[in-house]
Amino acid sequence: MPRRKSNETATLDTKGAKIGEPVPKAVIDINTASVGVPRQADQDLREELSALRQQIDSLQQQILDGVRSVKGGAGKAMRRTEAVVKLYPASTLLLVAVVAAAFAFGGRRASLPRRHQSALREVRDFYDTIRARI
Repeated sequence: MPRRKSNETATLDTKGAKIGEPVPKAVIDINTASVGVPRQADQDLREELSALRQQIDSLQQQILDGVRSVKGGAGKAMRRTEAVVKLYPASTLLLVAVVAAAFAFGGRRASLPRRHQSALREVRDFYDTIRARI
């Protein structure tokens, strides 16, 4: 069975904002068709500060846990790499040689535009010599 709607509503502050004052966020009560700011209970600032400190402490703990897990994962990867190098030294050297060759090949590919620039320079020189003869 559905719950009955409560006819009791929070008391709203119906004083309007004055010109030049910031407009607070309002609550629209559809039951009474009124708009206003609900009255705020006076809260103790110490309670708010303690709640914020608890949230900061929990965030710090989460960050520390994350850093520890990343550090542990990096340590595992380093130990595994050391073990592979000790077990397969020839394969490791071959892999390092292949990576070095890939970098060398990539470096040569990056230097190709310079050859095109020198070819353009030669074409311009040829054009200038023909133009000078004419």
